Amino acid sequence: MASSASARALIVAHRTAATPLLLNAVRARASRSPCSFTLLVPRPYWDPDTDEAVVTLELAIPLLEEAAGGHVDGVIGDSDPFVAVREAVTNIGIDEIIISTLPARVSHWLRRDLPHRVEQFGLPVTVVTAEQSERAVSDRG
Repeated sequence: MASSASARALIVAHRTAATPLLLNAVRARASRSPCSFTLLVPRPYWDPDTDEAVVTLELAIPLLEEAAGGHVDGVIGDSDPFVAVREAVTNIGIDEIIISTLPARVSHWLRRDLPHRVEQFGLPVTVVTAEQSERAVSDRG
């Protein structure tokens, strides 16, 4: 007998929150079985007092909702992405985690081994890594 309860997936993203690869991953996950999604945007470590995380939520959530086929919650977390994930797992109750990162060459999250560190929570972890752009990027990129 199938359970009517849906899984709860935590999407952890910042600059990659609206990238095609993440949207495709959310679409694929939503098509597998019932699932609710929450987008967690850690505050930027380089400037945690700005509204950058709020802007990311505002831009990404409509695209993620389209991909998910339903409502996506949004939360802003600690500037340390590991702490942000730990708090979400503890406070929201999460069944799986999708981490969306920049390419390895520029990703602070990958350098800090975030995907392997969050595996300690005993939940399935999927990593979506944005593709490297062929065009030049600004120093802030």
